[in-house]
Amino acid sequence: EPGAHIDVHLGDDLIRQYSVCSTPEDLSVLKIGVLRTSDSRGGSAYVHEHLTPGTALTISAPRNNFPLLKSRKYMFIAGGVGITPMLPMLEQAEAEGKEWVLHYGGRSRTSMAFADELLTKYGPEKIFLYPNDEGNGLDLNTALALPRAHMLVYACGPGGMLTAIEELCMGWPPGVLHTERFVAAELGAASSSEPFEVELAQTGGSVTVQSDQTIVEAVEEAGARVLSSCRAGLCGTCETRILAGEPEHRDAVLTQEDKDAGEVMLVCVSGAAAGCSRLVLDL
Repeated sequence: EPGAHIDVHLGDDLIRQYSVCSTPEDLSVLKIGVLRTSDSRGGSAYVHEHLTPGTALTISAPRNNFPLLKSRKYMFIAGGVGITPMLPMLEQAEAEGKEWVLHYGGRSRTSMAFADELLTKYGPEKIFLYPNDEGNGLDLNTALALPRAHMLVYACGPGGMLTAIEELCMGWPPGVLHTERFVAAELGAASSSEPFEVELAQTGGSVTVQSDQTIVEAVEEAGARVLSSCRAGLCGTCETRILAGEPEHRDAVLTQEDKDAGEVMLVCVSGAAAGCSRLVLDL
């Protein structure tokens, strides 16, 4: 479904998450878009340098932390490679006859993947392009001046852009803005620097998580296994049920409602809240 991503295994312990940009109607093919970057952490360089037509890859089943919810209207905002999860969303919104617009920014027209195809397919009434090198940067203040009735906003792109969008929408009704990050935001210091205990309900053991460790690291150091992938609070692979204790959520996946409920946490980045010395997890 629109917004889903897959894990792609690219080599020795190299796993990267990529948005599925094909339409849900054709389940025989999963398409992804991979932008080659000069500061690649290994994923995009591997794809562009080592993969050729016919190469067999191991992938996960699609997971969706960025689903397109039902609405009468949509505003889509994309920056750079953040356009990829938007492609099937635009397809679905158009197929369902919804009212929608896309604001798509990038460094230059040539660097903006799918820009010309989108403009040709949907027209300038729905596709608004903002190449910075043409002096036509995306004005978020104007686009997000006020919340609009019956409209959901979906945004994906660079961290700075998403932070600005979140700040502009801070006073909006809950559930209107939906964002997805490809790179983890700066986490800052945890609320507590004290070690805490994690009881592993399934295996029956317990581990101490030091101030310079994540729960995943502490559990693995003790010889247990935790399903994880990005280790940056972005993909949701390590989502774990909380059976007791109060967590401090530091991920970019769970909604505020999920965090307030306190039933699950992402153990690759989140820990115990200040004053909580013990978590019991379904591990």
